[in-house]
Amino acid sequence: METMIMQMGYLPPWLTTLIGLILGVCLASIVFQIIKKTRAKTFQEDLQRQIDGAKKEAENIIKSAQIDAAAESIKQKEKVTAETNQLRAELREIEMRLTKREDALDRQAELYKQEEQSLKKREKEIERRLHNAESKEKQLSGLMAQQKNQLLKISAMTVEEAKKLLLKRLEEECEHEMSAVIQRKVEEAKEEADQKSREIITVAIQRYASEQTCEATVSTVDIPNDEMKGRIIGREGRNIRAFEKATGVDVIVDDTPGVIVISAFNPVRREAARLAMERLIQDGRIHPSRIEELVAQTKKDVNLKVLQLGKNAAVEANVRGLDNRVLSAIGSLHYRTSFGQNVLRHSIEVASLSQVMADELNLDGAIARRAGLLHDIGKAMDHEIEGSHPEIGANFLKRFKESPIILNAVLGHHGDVPADNPYTPLVSAADAISASRPGARRETLERYIKRLEKLEEIASGFKGVQNAYAIQAGREIRVIVDAEKIDDESSMKIARDIANKIEAEMAYPGEIQVTLLREVRCIEYAK
Repeated sequence: METMIMQMGYLPPWLTTLIGLILGVCLASIVFQIIKKTRAKTFQEDLQRQIDGAKKEAENIIKSAQIDAAAESIKQKEKVTAETNQLRAELREIEMRLTKREDALDRQAELYKQEEQSLKKREKEIERRLHNAESKEKQLSGLMAQQKNQLLKISAMTVEEAKKLLLKRLEEECEHEMSAVIQRKVEEAKEEADQKSREIITVAIQRYASEQTCEATVSTVDIPNDEMKGRIIGREGRNIRAFEKATGVDVIVDDTPGVIVISAFNPVRREAARLAMERLIQDGRIHPSRIEELVAQTKKDVNLKVLQLGKNAAVEANVRGLDNRVLSAIGSLHYRTSFGQNVLRHSIEVASLSQVMADELNLDGAIARRAGLLHDIGKAMDHEIEGSHPEIGANFLKRFKESPIILNAVLGHHGDVPADNPYTPLVSAADAISASRPGARRETLERYIKRLEKLEEIASGFKGVQNAYAIQAGREIRVIVDAEKIDDESSMKIARDIANKIEAEMAYPGEIQVTLLREVRCIEYAK
């Protein structure tokens, strides 16, 4: 190379340049080829790497797809398995049902066979009995013919006379049997009616329970000292006369310390007088003009209170459309008592009980409530008008255009007139229930003893009765009859007659049970 350079040193410059250029081009070509090969190799390596990556990624995708396909296949298999198991369970259940039905059908078939055999046995038994009955009938006909001939021979009776005698005996036997049948049917009907009525009354009593204590309407007024008595009497009795004239009551001033007595048959008037007297005592100004002023104001207050009591009672009993005069009459029952029972509370209770029993019998509860609330309205004015309180109440309600059903219930709740609708006996029963509750009413000892004596007297007046005892506070009468004179059929008739006579001749709250005892005693002595 040095030689060439040395020799080139001797070459001309242009040649040297040309040679250098050629050499540069060759060198550049060589370098370019080297770079090209290097790039081609690098590209080939990159391409190979990409191909390898793509292959790996494809393998991963294939593996993932295979895994997903396997999981889906497992899910499908599990689903198919579950459905198969469910179908198998349903098939087993259906098979069990079919087996049970088959067993039931087998049992029914066996029962049918047994019933068929039993029917065949019964048919044979019936045929045998019919055959025996026919043979016995023939024997009986022969015996009757023989007895007939013998009777004709012995008694020398004609055929007509014998027929009459036989018919008479047959009639007596039939009458005895008929009495027994009637007694049995009456007992069955009575038991059924008692059971049904007991259920209805029990439901009514359970669904309504009211207080039995009543507010006592006092007729005494407390005064602070005896000096007040003199002021109440006034000079020459002018104050007390003015008070009695304004109120319509009697004022009794005696030696009893700290008390004066107000006496009046009208309970509302007595209440107004009591309130007026208390106001006078509190006010202290006691003279005729002040008495008239206070009494007038008190009467207005009492009338308003009575009207409000009537309205409250109508709201409590859920009865609408009543005139204010009717409401005032109802409210005045608050100051009236019957055997110690407050009549207003009693009327509200009867209204509720009537509705409950009407609902149990599928009747109109509103009509029953109205009739129950108004049934004793005559007691608000029976001290002013002559007649029984049912009649007074019915005549009073006629003026306010009450329906015939309500009027009949008011007029007939004590049996004064026959009932023409089902609500009248309902009100009567509710009235008896309310009156007969323990503690609802009270009566004097003398009246109580007379009622017991009257019960025993009525029962003892029948033929064959040995003893009669009123027990349970007069709610039951025990009657002992002579067993030698009275038979079982007559016992039922005597008990019914005693009950009917008690209903006709006595007035009493609730009901009275008649128990008749017929005892047969057989006594022998071993010697």
